[in-house]
Amino acid sequence: MSTSPADESLSPRSSRTRQAVLNATAALMAEGGLAMTTIDAIRDRSGVSKTTIYKHWPNRLCVAVDAFAGRLASDAGLPDTGTARGDFSEQIKRVSAYYASPVGSVFAQLLANAMQDPVASEWLQTRLLASRQRGTQELWNRAVSRGEVRPELDADLALDLMFGPVMWRFMSGRRPMTDDEVDAIVDTIMNGLGVNTS
Repeated sequence: MSTSPADESLSPRSSRTRQAVLNATAALMAEGGLAMTTIDAIRDRSGVSKTTIYKHWPNRLCVAVDAFAGRLASDAGLPDTGTARGDFSEQIKRVSAYYASPVGSVFAQLLANAMQDPVASEWLQTRLLASRQRGTQELWNRAVSRGEVRPELDADLALDLMFGPVMWRFMSGRRPMTDDEVDAIVDTIMNGLGVNTS
């Protein structure tokens, strides 16, 4: 189980207390979503006082971010199909399937709520989203090293174009993308960006 960098400087007792809060929060989110994950509910489930909870986290959303990152976020490795087209198609399919899952629904709630809270938004970016962004950047770097994409292309723009449709479906509550739709998007974008497909 992953822990926050802050855990390393805590005493064993504080670490156990913190972990009890994270375990309780993850369980509450899995059972009833973010709406059920109040500070009072976390206190009751974990046995940790509200004062102690607030000693470690600014608010309930930050607790939820840490719990999600440690217990519920997908830790699947990056695909390596041998081609950039295959890698991007596989990764987008994985992301789409994750968003369509019950855990993905909880993530949607967390994302929407955190975007309304500057502190929670920063926690979400640094403790959860940044590692996912590094993963997609690694796929792009791999494609560049293979000579499958031009190195002068804007990686952020290309990745936004590829993953954006999945996020749009996710955030708008529409049905998940099919595998054929994902393949079509990747083909269209890579061809449009002048990717070498030979």
